[in-house]
Amino acid sequence: MAKSFSEISNNHPCFGSGKAVSGRIHLPVCPGCNIACRFCERSLNDTENRPGVTSRVLEPEETIPLIKKALEISPEIRVAGIAGPGDTLASDNALKTFKLIGQEFPQLIKCMSTNGLLLAERADEVIAAGIDTLTVTVNAVDPAIEAQLNDYVIFHGKKIEGVEGAKILIANQLEGIRKISQAGITVKVNTVLVPRINGAHIAEIAKAVAAAGAKKYNIIPLIPTAKLADEPAPTCEQIHEARNAAGKHIELFLHCNRCRADAVGVPGRTEFSKALYANFGLAAGSVKENFSHG
Repeated sequence: MAKSFSEISNNHPCFGSGKAVSGRIHLPVCPGCNIACRFCERSLNDTENRPGVTSRVLEPEETIPLIKKALEISPEIRVAGIAGPGDTLASDNALKTFKLIGQEFPQLIKCMSTNGLLLAERADEVIAAGIDTLTVTVNAVDPAIEAQLNDYVIFHGKKIEGVEGAKILIANQLEGIRKISQAGITVKVNTVLVPRINGAHIAEIAKAVAAAGAKKYNIIPLIPTAKLADEPAPTCEQIHEARNAAGKHIELFLHCNRCRADAVGVPGRTEFSKALYANFGLAAGSVKENFSHG
């Protein structure tokens, strides 16, 4: 049974309303993705601080000793999350990992992030894995807008571009949110704010995801990179306007730190990923490709 929204709000740094006092460990077990967001660029390194970056990709079985070590370094950790570097439902790695965590660390909140392309059809598996919180990245609920943010999806082995792919993605995201929220799992939605493209669309997204059952909404300012490298990052005023528009429909989360896929510690206060991975080694070189923001 999923942990209550009250327990999650008190212990999950991405669902509470104030300064984080609890920690989290992100477990980078997902190597691949199934959508091509125009603003996403993943990388294997230990220098950049943004989503989609990790020092290495783990196997599910490697996460258990890693969590044990993390809890020794940072006893404040209350959450085990998986947010990449690829999508959590594009392989079985995340669900296998959560089952292991449930057996070894039942006290931890299990948190998963996904682009939602496969969420509707894999919802029963997500529920069975004992997920407590789910974050879905929904950047538009209008396919014409989504098609400007995402080049294509890979759905059941087929590459589907443009508006056609966007329609499939949006439908599966909203239906997946409905299924997960109806099972009692707390759902948060992330939206990457690209003012020129979806800035005037935020209220519609917030209204749609709230109707589907999401409890929290987080607006993430664009980090100009990949195919949107020349797109300006949102100004403070644009972020404020987007939050005002969304806040009329759903409760907002306002303290996002745009964490790495291997982040460890209390957001905004401590970061132990380098110390934790010292005994696990770093992946050689750097790999970059478009993938979901996660």
